[in-house]
Amino acid sequence: MTVSTQGLELSSGSRAVKAAVELLSSMRFAISLLTLICIASVIGTVLKQHEPLGNYINQFGPFWAEVFARASLYNVYSAWWFLAILGFLVTSTSLCVARNTPKIIADLKSYKENIREQSLKAFGHRAETELKESPEMAARRLGSLLATGGWKVKLQRRETAAGAGWMLAAKAGAANKLGYIAAHSAIVLVCLGGLLDGDLIVRAQMLFNGKTPYNGGGMIADVAKEHRLGDRNPTFRGNLLVAEGTQSDTAILTQSDGILLQELPFAVELKKFVVEYYSTGMPKLFASDIVIHDKETGDKIPARVEVNHPASHRGIEIYQSSFDDGGSTVRFKAIPMHVQTRAFDLEGKIGGASQLTRGTAPGSDQLTVEYTGLRVINVENFAAEGLSGTDVRKVDLRESIDASLGAANKSTNRKDLRNVGPSVSYKLRDAAGQAREFNNYMLPVDMGEGVPVFLLGMRESPSEPLRYLRVPADASGSMDDFMRMRYALLDPVLRDKAVKRYAAKAVDARNPELATQLGASAARALSLFAGENSVRPAAGLQTVADFIEANVPEAERNKAGEVLIRILNGTVYELAQITREQAGLPPLVADERTQMFMTQAVLALSDAPLYPAPVALQLTDFTHVQASVFQVARAPGKMVVYLGCALLILGVFAMLYIRERRLWIWFSPVAGADADVAHATMALSTNRKTMDGDREFDQLKARLLGVTS
Repeated sequence: MTVSTQGLELSSGSRAVKAAVELLSSMRFAISLLTLICIASVIGTVLKQHEPLGNYINQFGPFWAEVFARASLYNVYSAWWFLAILGFLVTSTSLCVARNTPKIIADLKSYKENIREQSLKAFGHRAETELKESPEMAARRLGSLLATGGWKVKLQRRETAAGAGWMLAAKAGAANKLGYIAAHSAIVLVCLGGLLDGDLIVRAQMLFNGKTPYNGGGMIADVAKEHRLGDRNPTFRGNLLVAEGTQSDTAILTQSDGILLQELPFAVELKKFVVEYYSTGMPKLFASDIVIHDKETGDKIPARVEVNHPASHRGIEIYQSSFDDGGSTVRFKAIPMHVQTRAFDLEGKIGGASQLTRGTAPGSDQLTVEYTGLRVINVENFAAEGLSGTDVRKVDLRESIDASLGAANKSTNRKDLRNVGPSVSYKLRDAAGQAREFNNYMLPVDMGEGVPVFLLGMRESPSEPLRYLRVPADASGSMDDFMRMRYALLDPVLRDKAVKRYAAKAVDARNPELATQLGASAARALSLFAGENSVRPAAGLQTVADFIEANVPEAERNKAGEVLIRILNGTVYELAQITREQAGLPPLVADERTQMFMTQAVLALSDAPLYPAPVALQLTDFTHVQASVFQVARAPGKMVVYLGCALLILGVFAMLYIRERRLWIWFSPVAGADADVAHATMALSTNRKTMDGDREFDQLKARLLGVTS
């Protein structure tokens, strides 16, 4: 039997109905739907799903972000058109199976013993010979021989002009046809499982039960009933965030235009969250020790949830999805960056916010601090760049080969992984609602520049990389020396004092005219560097470079630049000494570490005017609270999908590796010859022409008929 690609043909009805039914039940339509499913799955895999709309706007722009949103490309697997394709695919494939299954079953029962002798001679695999036994005896003997080899045999007696002839019809590999039914039924089952475990039932409740997505804020307990699904909801998949020491019984189902709250028949309490890291800083293991509080019985069931090892209760699976901050308390030292005033303490909670006022931070009218994240471990690669070149004087062939061969996870790049300590991220939002994102490290980081630096990062939008202001740490491991220099640089009186000190030390007192000229140059350089008489951020080394380019001939710029930088470094050094005197600290010692500190300080002072916030928040202490993100799912279609996968494996295996073969041998009496002589004509048919088929036919004709050529 050949499986037809045509659909069902109705005997009655209009032409349009007949055409629609034929198309819907045809194999070509099912294959087209499968192609669409594959394309949609690729889109859903490449394009991140269920992200905030702002992320898509940053990535694609306002126009295309809106187009993709209307096409539901941000939630492909729950989109109405995806569910519609699945529904049509289930219907079409079911009709294909229903249309072809009776034919396949009838073909399985048929031996096709009524085939004519002339038809056997048209087969590609055929052989003829004469046997010294009657047709009946030959048919029964060879039939028994084939039956012992796994063939199913049927004999048929036919009357001919020369006497009674016998047709032997045998078949093997009938499971190949069953593979078609199994594979196509598997598609139906998998799609049904997808419909059951998808958003179809949730959408049905939204359509018929008046449920609507919620897109506001506030406490979960205050959300109205029309945004909640009952604990008897037959299928759902949502996220549950539980902080250590707390419990939750409401999952969140993300929709394209908001969220739905899913009530659970139990509450999950997180007793302890455990996380282990690789040397690269990537999580190696995260697990949750939980207690399940059953609402109906009051039982408290302890359980442990790990990745790929979920817990189960009342038909609901609890998976370990990820982890998050559970509301850690963070404490800061808020350091004013552009106006000399006292630093102040600030305390908040991750996920919360604080208000900055003019009384606490100059220039911070209606400025809101939103605490977004705390990372207690930051592992960075500090391997030196540019050291991987090959030294032609020393080529280690064994090392080179070993670097290229071996395990797939081996890297030829040298790594120097170090944990640089905690970091905190926050946003500063102004009265207009515009926000900048900041990421600051708690401890000074040794960047290999001779002196550790505090990294103060910022970016204007999530799509941009973080840019860091590197503030050198002083001998006590703080930013105090640098900030005193920063404030002193903004004070004309202290700048003038530093210039006079520098000129007095650099020029012999017996040459007052040279000291006056040097003082004027130093005052000019320091004034440009500080941004005097200019609008911030027109300051720093770039301003000095612009002044040289505008006032010095091109041929003399390099020399003038070297002189001005030397003068600038000297005056900033004197400025640092003055600030330490005012703070009652001993002067800086003129050694190598002080030189590296001053070099980094000059670079940081040059960049400081570009810092876009009135204050920098330095993390001083924190109380870490972990939270676990669970995925809770009631998936009745899971077992249906498992059954479909098993059928698909069996069906594909049957269709690819089992060959259907049919064998016919016609035994006819020879006219005018002895009754114990029969003429045998044998033919073999297979569903695929292969070398194995040729080999098997040669073995059969040698075994049955004794024909070797």
